[in-house]
Amino acid sequence: MRITGAVLERCGAPPPFAESTPITVGELDLDPPGPGELLLRIEAAGLCHSDLSVVDGSRLRPTPMLLGHEAAGVVIGTGPGTAVAVGTRVVLTFLPRCGDCAACATDGRLPCSAGAAANAAGTLVGGGIRLHRNGVPVRHHLGVSAFATHAVVSADSVVPVDDDVPPGIAALLGCAVLTGGGAVVNAGRPGPGDTVAVVGLGGVGMAALLVAAALGHEVIGVDAVPAKLDLARELGATTACTPAEATGLRAPVVVEAAGSARAFETACAMTSPGGTTVTVGLPHPDARASISPLGLTAEARTIVGSYLGSAVPSRDIPRYVELWRSGRLPLDRLISGRIGLGELPAALDRLAAGEALRQLVTF
Repeated sequence: MRITGAVLERCGAPPPFAESTPITVGELDLDPPGPGELLLRIEAAGLCHSDLSVVDGSRLRPTPMLLGHEAAGVVIGTGPGTAVAVGTRVVLTFLPRCGDCAACATDGRLPCSAGAAANAAGTLVGGGIRLHRNGVPVRHHLGVSAFATHAVVSADSVVPVDDDVPPGIAALLGCAVLTGGGAVVNAGRPGPGDTVAVVGLGGVGMAALLVAAALGHEVIGVDAVPAKLDLARELGATTACTPAEATGLRAPVVVEAAGSARAFETACAMTSPGGTTVTVGLPHPDARASISPLGLTAEARTIVGSYLGSAVPSRDIPRYVELWRSGRLPLDRLISGRIGLGELPAALDRLAAGEALRQLVTF
């Protein structure tokens, strides 16, 4: 079928992206779903720093590639051997889990080996490519490629949700909430009464703050952008401050969600003796941080990396849905605005400037 999508032509284009135009919006051919795959009509897709990191070259991926990895859609077709019914609303998750490899047996701690390999290659988890333009294959972004009117994905890349979950909320569950909330719940594991600090209040960091507050923890929010500190207070942060103002503040669980070496250093410095620093940001591969090994030893502190919030999506997404239904997780506050596909370059510039949490592409 013919679809319309946003294709990244090359990695590493300089900002502003509205001028360097690394993305083109146009028609592509989408193959029917194969065995174990689904055809979706995309309803909403969030613009995340993981998209930005591919565009600016921090995370190199094969191109041309149809971007977008945080999304919600409705099943309109199925391949052989799929159990998800036509008409079901689904959350897309950017790390499929085969359920059979050793990594899948770690309860979310390690990314699925097959899923990670497919993501790096720009294919679906079965190895196939369903997108073409003028007869030339177009790669899939993290098995999703949701900046398009339609997508074919592996059934392992979706989690069904009820129709009462709006598309925009459902989209956020697939990345921002899984990653940020999971960094708190699955990786940090704060005890009753523990304070949680979040360094970097973008979409993922603010989602971590929301989940921590929803679970009854006092929260410290840290960011260099004053407007984000104001929002953090509105969303339940007990304390909200700049990195310079955070000197001397400590917490048993500190989540680094900025994707920078300085933010990681700040998070480590804020971690209490016996506490855990959880890093979820994606800095440039060449980035290096300076921390004291003696501090880790003498204070018995732990540093843990958390990819996709160390989540098992089929287990965790329903938990966040229930928190949202109860009114304790106001995810709509993460939405900075709604845009069309043609507005993506300008939206990427806003994201790079720290001016947005989650901008939703809607159709």
